[in-house]
Amino acid sequence: MKVKYFAWVRERIGKAEEMIEPPATVRTVEDLIAWLSSRNEAYAYAFEKPKVIRTAIDHAHVKADAVISGAREIAFFPPMTGG
Repeated sequence: MKVKYFAWVRERIGKAEEMIEPPATVRTVEDLIAWLSSRNEAYAYAFEKPKVIRTAIDHAHVKADAVISGAREIAFFPPMTGG
């Protein structure tokens, strides 16, 4: 699946997107964040406060308990404000 990172999440990880194949035990957004965080210090830093990270699966906003099975694209971004 393709994973996209936006704003400071992208800056902390050092890339805008990547293709990943998480293990079968990674079933939800929450699991995916935990798995990504374990990859290295950059990911751990980007996801150090997982509750503030927003997620979209195939362009639809989802919660941390959303199942990622069948997702083509998952995007992570910090909260945004308008103005």
